[in-house]
Amino acid sequence: MAATYPDAPDGPIAQWQQRRKPLGAADCAALAPLDSDLKALLTEPVAPPAPSDRYISKIHELQGEFVGQSALLLQHGLAVAHLRKREYPAHTPALFRRFWQEQSPHLLAALSTRWLISALITFGEHGGTEAERSLAREMGMLFSVMKLYEFERLHSGKAPEEPFGLKRVQAELPLGMTPFSLATGGLDINLLAPLWLAAEVDTTSAPLGRELLRRLNDDPGGLFRRIAAMRARKRARIAGKKE
Repeated sequence: MAATYPDAPDGPIAQWQQRRKPLGAADCAALAPLDSDLKALLTEPVAPPAPSDRYISKIHELQGEFVGQSALLLQHGLAVAHLRKREYPAHTPALFRRFWQEQSPHLLAALSTRWLISALITFGEHGGTEAERSLAREMGMLFSVMKLYEFERLHSGKAPEEPFGLKRVQAELPLGMTPFSLATGGLDINLLAPLWLAAEVDTTSAPLGRELLRRLNDDPGGLFRRIAAMRARKRARIAGKKE
């Protein structure tokens, strides 16, 4: 049987590297200096992007997304975009960390979950300490795999808030993994509890990690909420049989 990626690992790595090409000169010039007054950026609204027939730069795209919001959000988004590439202005990692060290409450309140996850993934490579990078890498992997799984699940015909029934296909899990016990298994807790603990450590990225874990816990349509609903149903069925 053919492999999922027949040219692995070279092909996927080459594709990944292609997506990490540095941003252009216009985007480098638009990035704020390291010693920027972040409080001033809070009160400066983002203007609509100027029409451009020559090129569409990342800063042009971000201006359209953050128009009317604080310039701090625009600069944070540009820093994240740069840091996802192979090369970037030398001060970008320190500027990114300054945003979160000094303006974390504003960023947490104003940014969408999508942007918060992007910031978290950025901490995975550019955090100032190993504790920051470790938490971010683990949480980034969790959210990335969840995105793939949740997207695929949309093709099942069920809404994100709708758990599957208890009847399942009798088949082996991939890679020979042992089955998950719905009634007594603790894999979901084993995944989340260490992240909750790590997010309690006093690091620059910790408030970001805690906020994302809170949003994950509150979301009614995610994998963990559906597993919890299925577990409750399974346990109720077992209890009914014992009576």
